[in-house]
Amino acid sequence: MRIGELAKAANCTTDTVRFYEKEGLLPPPERTRANYRSYTWAHVERLRFVRNCRALDMTHDEVRALLSASDEPGLGCGTINSLLDEHIAHVDERIAELVHLREQLGSLRARCAGEAAVKECGILQGLTSMETALDNHRATHLG
Repeated sequence: MRIGELAKAANCTTDTVRFYEKEGLLPPPERTRANYRSYTWAHVERLRFVRNCRALDMTHDEVRALLSASDEPGLGCGTINSLLDEHIAHVDERIAELVHLREQLGSLRARCAGEAAVKECGILQGLTSMETALDNHRATHLG
């Protein structure tokens, strides 16, 4: 099958297919005599796997680790379980960050109850007077 057919089968764009090939998450296809890419159903399955992992917010390295494990079907699931446990911990961290963000936004919103003039807006004053974090780098696995 050609790249457009693969993209359609995996519900994505041809750019996505090319990107995952470039990233090494999708193996390069054979080429026809006319130099067209020629994909197989194995490519469809692998692309769906990658896309499902990405939909679960896994990093490319996490996807690579899972693909590597899936390429060794005789191994135990221990490394896969560990990887997923770590990913769940990252999700928990992100949830905590989002809860904190929600609290900050709610606190800001509570500073402006009505139709005050912009110069008296409690939200704008709060944004000006808030302590700025020294490090905006998130501690999660996505950086």
